[in-house]
Amino acid sequence: MEETLFRQELQKRTAAIEELLKEYLPAEEGYQKTVIEAMNYSLMAGGKRLRPMLMQETYKMFGGDGDIIEPFMAAIEMIHTYSLVHDDLPAMDNDEYRRGRKTTWSVYGDGMGVLAGDGLLNYAFETAFRAFPACTSGEPVDPNYPRVAAALNILARKAGIYGMIGGQNADIEAEKQAEPLTTEQILFIHANKTAALIQSAMTIGATLAGATDEEIAALELCAYNVGIAFQIQDDILDVIGDSKELGKATGSDAQNHKQTYVTLHGLEESVREVERLTGEAVAILDSFSGEHEFLKELLLHLVHRTK
Repeated sequence: MEETLFRQELQKRTAAIEELLKEYLPAEEGYQKTVIEAMNYSLMAGGKRLRPMLMQETYKMFGGDGDIIEPFMAAIEMIHTYSLVHDDLPAMDNDEYRRGRKTTWSVYGDGMGVLAGDGLLNYAFETAFRAFPACTSGEPVDPNYPRVAAALNILARKAGIYGMIGGQNADIEAEKQAEPLTTEQILFIHANKTAALIQSAMTIGATLAGATDEEIAALELCAYNVGIAFQIQDDILDVIGDSKELGKATGSDAQNHKQTYVTLHGLEESVREVERLTGEAVAILDSFSGEHEFLKELLLHLVHRTK
C-alpha cells in the first residue's frame, strides 16, 4: 500500500475508533462522578488506538461484518489505558505528563488515579459483556454466544497474571535484581507486558469472526512476533533514534544502566532479530486468504517506526 494512502486510511480508522469510544463512555454523574470523570479523562487523552484497530482489521480479514466486535474494541482500549494510568502513578513510574497532558493522578490525585485505573479495568469487562446477544428465557441460544464467551476468556487471561500483569510483575522485580538479566527474562517481560494485548486484540478479532483453532494459534504467534519486535525496536531507537523525532531523550537506557535486548545482544543482532520476527509475522498473515493489506501495513508501521 502506498505510504500516503496508508496514512490517510490510518487517520480515518483512528478517527472512527475515537467516535466509537465516546459511545461507550460512562455518564459523569452520581456520587461516583469524580472517578468516572478521571476514567473518561484518561481514555480520551489520545493515542494511536492500535489495539482496537488490530482487532477490527483481523475480524474483517476472517469475514466478520457485524457490530459484535465493537464492545471488545472499546474494552481492550480501556484495559490498555488503565495500565498506562497505573504506570504513571508515583509508586510506579511517577510521571506527571503523558502525550503532552497532565497524567490522571497528577490531575485527580494518586488515590483517584488508582481508582480510575481500577474502574477502567472493571468497566472494560462490563463493556465487553454487552457483546452477548439479547436472549429471552426459552429461546434457543444465539450461535454467537460461544464466540463471545471464548473472546472474553482471551481478554481476561491476556490482561491478567498470565499476561500483562505478569509481565509488569517481572519488569518491577527486574529493576531490583542485582545479577544481570537473561535473554529469557527480557523476552518474558516483552511477551507479557507488550505482546499479550496485541495477541488479545488479534485473536479476539479472529475468534468473533469464526476462525479455526489452527488459524487462531497462527495469529497468536504472529502477534507475539510483532510485540517482541516492537519492544526490541524500542530499545534500538533508544540507541540510534532522533530525540526530536521521538519526542524524548535518547540514551536513557544506558544512563540508567537498564538491561535490554540490545545491551545483551548488540545493535546489529538486534536489528536482524527485528527483521526475522517481522518477516515471520508477515508470512503468517500472507498465509490467510482474507483481505489484509492494511493490516499488514499496520503491523509493519508499528514495528518499523522511528518514533
